[in-house]
Amino acid sequence: MPSHRFLAPALFALALGAAPVAASAQSFSDSQRGEIEQIVKNYLLAHPEILEDVSAELSKRQAATEALKHEAAVTKNADAIFNSPRGVTLGNKNGDVSFVEFFDYNCGYCKRAMADMLELLKSDPKLKVVLKEFPVLGPGSVEAAQVAVAVRMQDPGSKKYLDFHQRLLGARGQADKTHALAAAKEAGLDMARIEKDMSSPEVRATLEENFKLAESMGMNGTPSYVIGKQVVVGAVGLETLKEKISTARCGKASC
Repeated sequence: MPSHRFLAPALFALALGAAPVAASAQSFSDSQRGEIEQIVKNYLLAHPEILEDVSAELSKRQAATEALKHEAAVTKNADAIFNSPRGVTLGNKNGDVSFVEFFDYNCGYCKRAMADMLELLKSDPKLKVVLKEFPVLGPGSVEAAQVAVAVRMQDPGSKKYLDFHQRLLGARGQADKTHALAAAKEAGLDMARIEKDMSSPEVRATLEENFKLAESMGMNGTPSYVIGKQVVVGAVGLETLKEKISTARCGKASC
């Protein structure tokens, strides 16, 4: 016996009776249209599971459309996303896959996702990691990001930045200028230079660049990632991130 997936089109065709295939809705009388609507309603009431199929198919098509938009945005902005001197580069600078994270120091999900990033750095020697400040959670986040950019400006090798990053993102409570400066001091940065660089045009330009990139890819929250040509929004967990990296590396979830 045919499933409801095949009964539905047949039912609709039956409802149309002997009307020509090309007939428009205007070809039917009010009475005929009412009968067709009632037949469709009765069918859906008898087989509500078909709505799940429709919803799943719609979600699938929307996801495919979004993926294409993301890929186009990544391709268009690839140099700024992966190679901008305003990003903090960790891991293998010549890696075969680039893993870019947009984060906010006051994002609870980012705090938990930091462990995923550190594990990827440790376990994948071919991975290039790029960190981009994306302070979307208020004035304190902006202040913390300004300090972070100033840290990056005096630390080309990013070792002290990573120390600072872990201290601030891993700390309890709200991140702001005071807490960020304390983390920078603990990481051994030149504090006089930090205070000076915080008000430099480079800090503003860095944050503007990051916001512009995030907007171009439809990112509206943190953490968000660019992995290869894929845009991933949310703290999806270590295993999913590994699968995305493998997909970028060899075209499948596991290389």
